[in-house]
Amino acid sequence: MATASAQAAALSAEQAKVVLAEVIQAFSAPENAVRMDEARDNACNDMGKMLQFVLPVATQIQQEVIKAYGFSCDGEGVLKFARLVKSYEAQDPEIASLSGKLKALFLPPMTLPPHGPASGGSVAAS
Repeated sequence: MATASAQAAALSAEQAKVVLAEVIQAFSAPENAVRMDEARDNACNDMGKMLQFVLPVATQIQQEVIKAYGFSCDGEGVLKFARLVKSYEAQDPEIASLSGKLKALFLPPMTLPPHGPASGGSVAAS
């Protein structure tokens, strides 16, 4: 198991780009697109349900790709891959862009309330 972790941790920035591109491509495979659509439908744009339905499917799709690069085929492997990608984002704009595209595939767009003097400073509770 230590060899798999060492191999995974040894991905260069160029290798990370290749893996990210493969993961993004995996999401557009017909069977995975159907799985993600079904999960999104079940989530009904509710953040709690997104975590319950969409995130596990997205994690499985990522696992199927990254296991070939020495990451463990579980949630921990996906987290290690995410940390590795994050470590390269500041150094490499292409990795940052690919990472953003990947996140957009399974995270709903977040609309933030306006801040500052123009917003009046009050937030209505709903």
